[in-house]
Amino acid sequence: MTHPTKSPAARGVEAGPSLLYLLKRTELVVRARLEELVRPAGITALQYTALTVLERHDGISAAQLARDSFVTAQSMADMVRALEARDLIRREANPANRREKVILLTDTGRRLLTDYTEPARRLERRMVQDLSREEVTHFRDALKSAHRALS
Repeated sequence: MTHPTKSPAARGVEAGPSLLYLLKRTELVVRARLEELVRPAGITALQYTALTVLERHDGISAAQLARDSFVTAQSMADMVRALEARDLIRREANPANRREKVILLTDTGRRLLTDYTEPARRLERRMVQDLSREEVTHFRDALKSAHRALS
């Protein structure tokens, strides 16, 4: 006896592009738009991301900043030098471990982030403009859940 093959929809899988593909495509367009947004400030989207991480967790190590900013340790070393040269961040000895340096936002870095808070919010709103508030909440929760599942 043959069993009918279940359709993709019956298995809970949508026909069409994979979620992995759609997520990567979205990430790339977000990065491109963010690059356009912060270019006038003379920084990259990755540098902006690192600054926003420091805004939430000031005084972390370069290794932690690299992990939280989604870049390699080598890329972060180059980024720290560039951001420090622009007076957007500074390095200080870690009070808990004098051999380690922590990275902190400068007042200049904080002002830059303040200048870009609303433009970044507008970009995010544009991304979800066709979704209801409830759908945005579900989208956010789904992304968090997907991250937890793979972490």
